[in-house]
Amino acid sequence: MAFKVAASPSRPGYEFAYEREALDPIGAEIVPVGWENAAQFTAAVADLDAVLIGRGVNMTAEVIRGLRNVKVIINGGVGVDRVDVDAATEAGIPVVNVPDVWLNEVADHAMLLLLAVARKLRYVSETAHSGRWSQVHSGLPGVPRLQGRTLGLLSFGSIARNVAKRAQAFGLNVIAYDPYVSADVMEGLGVGSRSLEEMLREADFVSAHAPHTKGTHHLMSDVQFALMKPTAIFVNTGRGRVVDEPALIRALQEGKIAAAGLDVLEDEPPDPNNPLLKMENVIVTPHTAFYSDEAFVESRRRVGQEVATILSGRRPRNCVNREVLERTGLK
Repeated sequence: MAFKVAASPSRPGYEFAYEREALDPIGAEIVPVGWENAAQFTAAVADLDAVLIGRGVNMTAEVIRGLRNVKVIINGGVGVDRVDVDAATEAGIPVVNVPDVWLNEVADHAMLLLLAVARKLRYVSETAHSGRWSQVHSGLPGVPRLQGRTLGLLSFGSIARNVAKRAQAFGLNVIAYDPYVSADVMEGLGVGSRSLEEMLREADFVSAHAPHTKGTHHLMSDVQFALMKPTAIFVNTGRGRVVDEPALIRALQEGKIAAAGLDVLEDEPPDPNNPLLKMENVIVTPHTAFYSDEAFVESRRRVGQEVATILSGRRPRNCVNREVLERTGLK
């Protein structure tokens, strides 16, 4: 039996070589499908066997209800924000992700942003490149010594735990808020457990790693930013919509917090006039925290492996809506 896997190309000319390592042996054909609108995409993928979603693809309830034969929806990253998981569960379709490939890359990037903002990398680099070498110190007040200061982690999953290790190596005290992780687990890793309010009040740096759900949507808003120290730095390498972006902009403009380092925004790509792109106390990177050459290859291979596993009648390694597996007949 020949399977057909819909895939949105990650870049022009991409041949899906790494995915094919697992898919070719089961006779699965990869069918590149672009995204123009929901109706066009649904018509293109409705009778295929699997959907590998890329950037710009939104698996809404409307799209999912139109899938007649799809046995798996898979994202090669951590988040499944662009999939209506409830609709997929109702339709009996497993939603699969690859959550463990990018752990070190995102943790590295979180520390990169923390250090770059704290050390005013943007300012000092521009000063050096513009020939104002001797003038740099006049613009440097407010550079904190990291050792002995406190990093607060918003969520304490795998990535945040890797950030904690790195931060501790820099001499930072680490605290975290996560209602789903016990204080014993945190303390076993040298991290103090706090309520959200306590963490925000105590932290000199706050690094957000919460997934985007109905419960975490705009978890960081005016009230939360007002709790932070006016000298605090906010970093987000998690999900843009966990943050109320207008509230963050107000907090930065009004001096409620000192600065921010952001790899994710509420809307991507952002409006060119987004104030965050123009603020001198903000560093923005274009959702690249996950990337390394090695992780890119590994994630693509894992996507192929997971799809091949399901199409061969077996259960995947990672499934977001695990309750649906009991209804699929997968072994």
